[in-house]
Amino acid sequence: MKDKKTLEEFKKTYPEKFLPPETIFSHIHAGDRIFIGTGCGEPQFLVAELVNYVNNNPKAFFDAELIHIWTLGVAPYTDEKFQDNFRLDSFFVGDSTRNPVNRGAADYTPIFLSSVPDLFRSEMVPVDIALVQTSLPDKHGYLSLGISVDVVKAALEKAEIVVAQVNENMPRTHGDGFIHINDIDFILPHDEPLLEYSVKAPNDIVQRIGKYVARIIEDGSTIQVGYGLIPDEVVHSLEDKKDLGVHTELLS
Repeated sequence: MKDKKTLEEFKKTYPEKFLPPETIFSHIHAGDRIFIGTGCGEPQFLVAELVNYVNNNPKAFFDAELIHIWTLGVAPYTDEKFQDNFRLDSFFVGDSTRNPVNRGAADYTPIFLSSVPDLFRSEMVPVDIALVQTSLPDKHGYLSLGISVDVVKAALEKAEIVVAQVNENMPRTHGDGFIHINDIDFILPHDEPLLEYSVKAPNDIVQRIGKYVARIIEDGSTIQVGYGLIPDEVVHSLEDKKDLGVHTELLS
């Protein structure tokens, strides 16, 4: 409740930051690049309000490019009726974006995750607007990016306009994942459950693959891990291994 009160105090101090969605999204222009926060940290409410804004104002802007790494959401902006408004460029192909990419309605840019921040910082990929999700602010005005920092911090540093969905369900995490309220242009408080990555139960074939792979991994080996049914089962099958090293961009 204390952080909620702090948010209300900042709302009185910075009323120009707390505007309705239609006013905020009216700042989007044709051809703008819009960055969306990653994975479980995706600002679902902001995405839904952006799509709703375009649905109600179909001629508000055209050819805006949406960029993100990975979405667990339903990616409504890839619907064919928005093809004149949005074009998705994803740095990773997930379940909700695979079909649009396959049919040529969205783009996929293959790149190492570690290289994405340099794309933003060098402005090889400019960011005009960043849509992110944060924790509630502390009394000093700092908000945490919580569970999804990855390339988001770099996108925020270069974005012309930063729009933050402040969600009390986003935890406050330590490290280089804070943004000050002075560096946020618009704030939309909206509490909702965070997205969760769910793992399907492995079938017999996946379990056998996991055990076969585990056999060739020796004690003391260094592993790199992807995500999905098979990598998850491989990791699960390593429980009897010793002194393993991990050098990987993600770990289930």
